[in-house]
Amino acid sequence: MRVFKRLDTFTTKAFLQLLAATFLVCLFVYMMQYTWRYLEELIGKGLSTEVMAKFFWYMGLSFVPLALPPAVLLASLITFGNMGEKLELLSMKAAGIPLLRVFSPLMFVVLMLSACSFYFQNNVGPEASKQLAALLWSMKQKSPELEIPEGEFYGEIPGYNIFVEHKDKETGMLYGVMIYSNVSSQEDTQIVLADSARLQSTVDKMHLMLTLYNGERFRNMDARSANMMKAEVPYMRETFTHEVDLIDFDGNFNAMDASLFAGNAQTKGLKSIWHGIDSLENRIDSTGRSLYGMERRSAMERDLFMKRGEDSTNVVAQIGETEPFDSLYVHLTRDALQNTIRTATSKVRQLKSEYEFRALISNEENRQLRIHKVEQHRKFTYSLACLIFFFIGAPLGAIIRKGGLGIPVIIGVSIFIFYYIINANGEKLAKSGTWDITFGAWLSSMVLAPIGVFLTHKANQDSAVFNIDGYRMFLMRLFGLRESRKLNRKEVIINDPDYPALVAKLQQLQTDCRLYTEEHHLVRMPNYWKIFFEYEKDTTVMDIDERLEGIISELHNSRDLVILGTLNELPVLVPDAHTRPFSNARRNIAAGILLPVGLFFWFRIWRYRLRLLRDMNVIEEKAQVLIDRVGKLKVESRKLNV
Repeated sequence: MRVFKRLDTFTTKAFLQLLAATFLVCLFVYMMQYTWRYLEELIGKGLSTEVMAKFFWYMGLSFVPLALPPAVLLASLITFGNMGEKLELLSMKAAGIPLLRVFSPLMFVVLMLSACSFYFQNNVGPEASKQLAALLWSMKQKSPELEIPEGEFYGEIPGYNIFVEHKDKETGMLYGVMIYSNVSSQEDTQIVLADSARLQSTVDKMHLMLTLYNGERFRNMDARSANMMKAEVPYMRETFTHEVDLIDFDGNFNAMDASLFAGNAQTKGLKSIWHGIDSLENRIDSTGRSLYGMERRSAMERDLFMKRGEDSTNVVAQIGETEPFDSLYVHLTRDALQNTIRTATSKVRQLKSEYEFRALISNEENRQLRIHKVEQHRKFTYSLACLIFFFIGAPLGAIIRKGGLGIPVIIGVSIFIFYYIINANGEKLAKSGTWDITFGAWLSSMVLAPIGVFLTHKANQDSAVFNIDGYRMFLMRLFGLRESRKLNRKEVIINDPDYPALVAKLQQLQTDCRLYTEEHHLVRMPNYWKIFFEYEKDTTVMDIDERLEGIISELHNSRDLVILGTLNELPVLVPDAHTRPFSNARRNIAAGILLPVGLFFWFRIWRYRLRLLRDMNVIEEKAQVLIDRVGKLKVESRKLNV
């Protein structure tokens, strides 16, 4: 017996072809977004083809786990949308094949994709992210003359801090230049002010040529004055109109050691992340233990010092145990009081600085710990997202039954944007410590997994979840809207209407509508108690509606266009809309007890009563039009017979 049958081959082949296309599209979108983000580090740097190839290669490997979930979603949506549109799913169901059986081979494929996603995140992705970070840093260091910003100091050139007011990107000229340089030593500081300048790399890429125009140079002439407080410091002032300086700087592309980025959570596999979490937790615990030990030693020293009573501060502390603070303040001498305040202030400042420093270190370590834990959960959530998106996309495609690149792409992109927003916000709140790390990292999966289960169940039960007509009818009932009649002339009529009998029925219908409106006073406010707690059927309106539809059904066989047009002007009655809000008695009672809800439905029923009054008047009017038209038809038929 063949395990993998022709049906499985058919669905798998269709899915894999679309998966390859959607994966490449999603990967391209991610790569273009990342490239645009670092566009300034790439343009105009003179990077070789090999370097650019490595950059795009490592970038593509890093984004494989991110591109797989949306690719699975789009591929499953389009695959089953095409099969539903071509009635292939209907044929399979007619042959007795359940929908889950059609899903089964693709479930195996998606499970393999989830495993591949986890492998990439755990093995390939960290190394690719590490190499990519090293390449980006190396690109940024190449051709620094292109990196100098406007309105702030640039210190990436060793020994120089350069400030530029304005930069002409087309010519490369720098205007309003201020340079602080200390190439030889910290004592040999120079300040250069220039109207304009140009910074270029030499041909051998081993130096930077700084050309200055119309400026002044200030140099300290006494190196010792830099470390001494002097009122007068000798300096040299030099004015120039054109000057060229050569700065030692290797402008060739030098790849940075990727191991320097091994500490980032994004560049670690699962085992390295676990090891990093253990190390961070140990450091955080050691900081707490160190602070506890320091406080304990300080308390022991303070107790020992107070027992000896060696200075006035200890006297104050000993007296403070039995006497109030005000009496202590009165008994102290002026010098003792100043010494006590000075000593206490110094200790408080010291403790404050110590605690602020430890808090800074502790907060950073806690932040790194949260980042490592979020990255640990991400390796599982991104892998599981492939499976979740399949159970959203496949049943959704089977329900909407629309293939191609139109509706499926719009729905798929909307779902993925919804997932991305939830996932990004959950991880952000988890990293900041606002939410629990596990909850924040798994929030997107917890939201989308029930949606996938619901859609799969509905698709397997052939439920019209996305039946537009069903939702339209629900909204029309909710807002009290009705459809107008659309009766067209029949091409073939077997039996002509019995006009004499229909005239009698129309006259009786007119009389009943007039009597009903006179007896029930539909303009008045309805009785709240009867609507919600003492429901009674309005059999008169039900009978009028039944007879009206019967008359319309018979007159629809008429060949006269005036009669057909008049029939389309007759209203569609809703016999029980003006009597109660729900057909279930318990719901009516609950709505009546909840006064705000009850008032809403009470006003709504009053509106329906007014609409019923208008419908009765329209029926009377149009019934008379039909009676008159039937009379004219009789006269015309007699003339033709004569």
